[in-house]
Amino acid sequence: MSFRLINRSDIRAYQQLLHRAYQATSQLGIHFAAATVEAEEIIQHIDSNPVYLFEKDHKLISTLSIRMPWGNNPGPYGLPHLGWFATDPAYKGQGYGNALWDWVEKEILINQLKLPAVTLGTAANHPWLAKIYRQKGYQQIGQADLTSDHTTLYFEKILNNQNYCEWKKRSNR
Repeated sequence: MSFRLINRSDIRAYQQLLHRAYQATSQLGIHFAAATVEAEEIIQHIDSNPVYLFEKDHKLISTLSIRMPWGNNPGPYGLPHLGWFATDPAYKGQGYGNALWDWVEKEILINQLKLPAVTLGTAANHPWLAKIYRQKGYQQIGQADLTSDHTTLYFEKILNNQNYCEWKKRSNR
């Protein structure tokens, strides 16, 4: 088992994983971009944002992107924004997605990037995602009607309180 940054040779497997993983959400009537993302969009995404993978026996199991404020699809609050979180449905409930999420938070967001905080968004009408994010320590900070099929709830997690207070002062947020 290993965690690593995506590379271009992973694009096809990454696209297939996203499509499979987001199929259940689409069946709920919630349409996230990852459910139908095309290879060209993935190339733009990985050229602008770090995307981390969890592999087991050389098979892509789970993925999580960090959308950077300067990237091609920044989050709304001037902080890195987590997105395109997916785990292969064949491995659902085995903890692989949580393992990747926890590793990205600790090793990348906190230890490497030294972020004050991170944001994410999800559909208000999704039956379980908001609850999961709250359990992971994320607090709701806003919402927006970006599409006709759902309201997006925005969440934030403070990773370093001192750095967060300094960032807030400088950013007038």
